[in-house]
Amino acid sequence: MDDREFDQALLGAAFDLAAEIGWPRMRVAAAARRAGLPLDRARLRFPHRGALLMQFGRQVDASALANATDEGGPRDRLFDLLMQRFEAMQVHRAGMLALLRALPAEPPLALLLAAATRRSMGWMLEGAGISTAGLNGHLRVSGAVAVWMYTLRAWRTDTSEDLTGTMAALDRALARAEQAAGWLASRRRAAPLPEAEPEELADDALPATAPEAVPETPASPPTAF
Repeated sequence: MDDREFDQALLGAAFDLAAEIGWPRMRVAAAARRAGLPLDRARLRFPHRGALLMQFGRQVDASALANATDEGGPRDRLFDLLMQRFEAMQVHRAGMLALLRALPAEPPLALLLAAATRRSMGWMLEGAGISTAGLNGHLRVSGAVAVWMYTLRAWRTDTSEDLTGTMAALDRALARAEQAAGWLASRRRAAPLPEAEPEELADDALPATAPEAVPETPASPPTAF
């Protein structure tokens, strides 16, 4: 079993357990036992539950970016990428919902996922051909986080098979985000997707709030999933 297969098996077992007993009680060792995986290898690859979520977030990002294209406008490309992230999350929907319910009571994990959200949204913007460089780029990332959070609320209650409610919420969020001057301004692609993660400014350079035209976000910390 290679690393990818191992990770998929462990993640599947972890989310299944979270759905059954709740995220706070789920442990990596228990997930490994459930999947019939060696504990020593599980410990090396995933020393804590947060590592499981970081790996899942990277897999969700990769699933979306694998289908990134230059066709259509920036808004359409971003819409497609974000919807593909939601579709990838659907595989472990019950476990993800258990995680989201538990986040308010786990501040350190919520903060970890908040940082991961910005990285993921930076990649989605870059994948759509929208620059994340400089101060304007960071405003775009903040806007993308707000769009994601607004749509995530709809996804949590969307029981339709084709995620109709989620798509409608995302469309509304992007329509409002476009009202922020230059938020979805595209750039010409001169090369394929970058091999390194989009650069980020120092924490003290981050905007305090997302652009006003973006939908209001809920009080709970943002999550990459």
